[in-house]
Amino acid sequence: MPLAAASAAVASGQTVCVTGAGGFIASWLVKLLLQKGYNVRGTVRNPGDSKNAHLKELDGAKERLTLYAADLLHFESLKAAIMGCDGVFHAASPVTDDLEKVDEAIIGTKNIITAAAEAKVQRVVFTSSIGTVHMNPNRSPDIVVDESCWSDLDFCKNKGKQQNWYCYAKTIAEQTAWAMAEEKGVDLVVVNPMLVLGPLLQQTINASVVHIMKYLTGSVKTYVNAVQGYVHVKDVAKVHVLVYETPSAFGRYICAETMLHRAELVEILANLFPEYPVPTKCCDEKNPKKKAYKFSVKKVKDLGMAEFIPVKQCIYDTVRSLQEKGHLPTQPRQSTSFC
Repeated sequence: MPLAAASAAVASGQTVCVTGAGGFIASWLVKLLLQKGYNVRGTVRNPGDSKNAHLKELDGAKERLTLYAADLLHFESLKAAIMGCDGVFHAASPVTDDLEKVDEAIIGTKNIITAAAEAKVQRVVFTSSIGTVHMNPNRSPDIVVDESCWSDLDFCKNKGKQQNWYCYAKTIAEQTAWAMAEEKGVDLVVVNPMLVLGPLLQQTINASVVHIMKYLTGSVKTYVNAVQGYVHVKDVAKVHVLVYETPSAFGRYICAETMLHRAELVEILANLFPEYPVPTKCCDEKNPKKKAYKFSVKKVKDLGMAEFIPVKQCIYDTVRSLQEKGHLPTQPRQSTSFC
């Protein structure tokens, strides 16, 4: 059976739950699931909040999307949304460097896995992060980062003067998910995306998009000496559905297109959008230029993810979306072509 036909067969009549449905990744996931014919239950804090209005406007939402008021810290609210579902996509998680959010991420994860076990769902797809994979100062530069790698928790807690509580929380949450899934017999698959870019469906600005926006508003005058991996939000949603629909999928799946040094990022921004005050100098010109680590997406490609949207397109789509939603002023273009 062709892959498209097989996917349609899987979706037919299935009901899945997407936690944190109003978020950046989750909104695109809901959109894709509806397009494929799934009945979708989306958890949000307040279904009547205007910030979730975009979900109700998606094609198929009127017929096959139900929003549930739920909180990751309140088990019964999650259980009500998950009972009767065939699968769960756990995309809700605090995106913050706040130490106090660590416990919330852990409790939320435990609640999701427990509710999924009680509902006897076929599979849980957990949205994790590359931050659970690559944060390890002891890794040799020659090592290729793949799904077998884990971030060093002590390093995340004691990273100089800038503890990375986000990566710490995501790592602890993912490890908790694996332990709970094994204990309760839940079929768990994890997606580990790099920094996610692309157009916004929601009206609010999410944390990963701020990464781009700050270089266009004049709020920063220099860029940092750092590297970052990127992936398009449409590809992240596609991988989530791919690992859910493929029975042989297992373990973790890194989701990434490429890595860029900030110097490369701002150069792309300046070329695509020369009307904005993109910084041209690095704040750290004394130390050697940071080098990108090697990574592998062989596992997800072997599963059927043939290619990723190029990073230039990711960046272009992000900025155009910010303009269209009024978050960035649209100024006279010095260049009108995308390259």
